[in-house]
Amino acid sequence: MRKPSESSKLPRMTEFLPQIAYDDFAKLDLRVVTVTKAELHPDADRLLKLQIDDGTLEGRQICAGMKAWYAPEDLEGSQVIIVANLEPRKIRGEISEGMVIAATKRNGDDAEDVAVLRCDREMPPGSKVS
Repeated sequence: MRKPSESSKLPRMTEFLPQIAYDDFAKLDLRVVTVTKAELHPDADRLLKLQIDDGTLEGRQICAGMKAWYAPEDLEGSQVIIVANLEPRKIRGEISEGMVIAATKRNGDDAEDVAVLRCDREMPPGSKVS
């Protein structure tokens, strides 16, 4: 007999957004990147400032709202998934050039837990996620 997994004990999240056309989904550029440096954002209580290797010579910076769940050293050296084709945005005085993909467990409108999506084995920085 099969033993129930830990995930079967978690509360179910069943509210989904409306369906979109595949062409809309295909506009997202999801990439594997390596976090080369992570530090506390100098002007924000909830943000970390990440320097990432995205396969380009210059790399990029992303500001991510995950300080409550990750210390900077927890992310350095790890490979995460980002949305690479978001327009750059200034967040509390720092440029953010993408978004780290994470799962969020919610309690109403508040995030109760956040888990960053990571690769289960090393991939070249900039690898396309499909």
